[in-house]
Amino acid sequence: MSAPRVVSVAAASPAQRAGLQVGDELLAIDGRVPKDVIEYRLLVDEADPELEIRRGHQELSVTVGKDAGEALGLEVSSALFDRVRTCDNHCEFCFIYQLPKGMRRSLYLKDDDYRLSFLYGNFTTLTRFTELDLERVLSEGLSPLFVSIHSTDPVLRSKMLRNPRGATSLRWLRALLDGGIEVHGQIVVCPGVNDGEALETTLAGVLDEYPELATVACVPLGVSDYTTETAMRAHTMAEAAGVIDTVEQWQELALGVLGRRLFYVADEYYLIGGRPFPDTARYDGFPQHENGIGMARAFAAAFGGDDSAAFGVKPGFFAWVDGAPAAGYRAPRRGAGNDGSRQSAEAPVAVITGEYGAMVLGPLLAEYGATAVGSTQASIRLLAVHNAFFGGNIAVTGLLTGVDVSRALAHEPVGHRYLLPDVCLSEGRFLDGMTVDELPRPVEIVAADGLSLRRALDAPLAGVTQAAPVPVALGQSR
Repeated sequence: MSAPRVVSVAAASPAQRAGLQVGDELLAIDGRVPKDVIEYRLLVDEADPELEIRRGHQELSVTVGKDAGEALGLEVSSALFDRVRTCDNHCEFCFIYQLPKGMRRSLYLKDDDYRLSFLYGNFTTLTRFTELDLERVLSEGLSPLFVSIHSTDPVLRSKMLRNPRGATSLRWLRALLDGGIEVHGQIVVCPGVNDGEALETTLAGVLDEYPELATVACVPLGVSDYTTETAMRAHTMAEAAGVIDTVEQWQELALGVLGRRLFYVADEYYLIGGRPFPDTARYDGFPQHENGIGMARAFAAAFGGDDSAAFGVKPGFFAWVDGAPAAGYRAPRRGAGNDGSRQSAEAPVAVITGEYGAMVLGPLLAEYGATAVGSTQASIRLLAVHNAFFGGNIAVTGLLTGVDVSRALAHEPVGHRYLLPDVCLSEGRFLDGMTVDELPRPVEIVAADGLSLRRALDAPLAGVTQAAPVPVALGQSR
């Protein structure tokens, strides 16, 4: 177990008044050694906690004067102070197995830890879940959680996870629901494996056995050029349309039985299947927006001026805990940026996006250009970037890398405005580690929601303000 290190101290907070400093290591709180930031949060929530810290070569005891429930004012270096519970499944569809070599080490970590599910919305298969975990989740109310289902057929689920515990681990899902925990489910649909009749069986199983689930998202298999699994392939247009038809039929069944739709289809299916997106109302408030469910519809609605769509989408519908480091969906996106905002307001504009994003943005920008009154823009165009880094069917904007964006910009004219969605970045870096300062053209970083893009186009000289990130889902998980 490693001691968490203080990475920031809020101004005028109890922690600052007590003299705590960046770099201090937290050894214990009121004599207890917390295993993770969740337990840390519960301990420091009490009045006047006593912290044992290590500062350099000294060990000190610091009593922080504060009321019960008052925020301590610290952010620590990690969410888990003991070891991350890694995934022992070997799913042939796992995207981590499809990453090229040479990326940051942290990107290759496969976790199956319910604590990260609670904190950051990571999906867990529950194959490493235990009675002690269940007791803690129920007693501390760690809700919501996010569970990968994939199939309710025990044999097929075990086969897909390549783990015999996959056949029985959904018993924990039943126990969580019985305990009143809010759970969101996910089904990664793999062509020829758990689609067709198998998907029908799974949706029937969910409605029969786990009707208390808050939502269930059906997302498509993502296949990069680096997969070694010959059975894994992208959906055809007909297969994607079939998934849409199946899920929409079960939506209506669930609506009749439960009074809510329960099942949802990822945006990518509508793009692959050549189908129009459902109306905004059919997404029921976008409860799985971060997982790519209704993201395009919400974007279009916000771009068109629907304030409810712009602000009704929460940029992190999973739980937060004071002190937890910003990571995953909660990580800061923008970084420092460069001088793209200094370009002339009258310069032509190029909106950088992935190939799927271009399919959504194309009609919106065409209509905007045709209807804008008094616009000084010489032109507005899309710069759709092909994802050669991952290859395969990877076409979402959130997986664009610096090398691909750089390659596309290298052929673009100097002096234009280039708008880059912040969803491509985490702490100012692309997935391949590049920063925006390394791009061959200056870019303006814009929050990846329709309202922010509209504002950037309407008022280019007003500057770009950082908005909460709205990430594009990978389209799969464990």
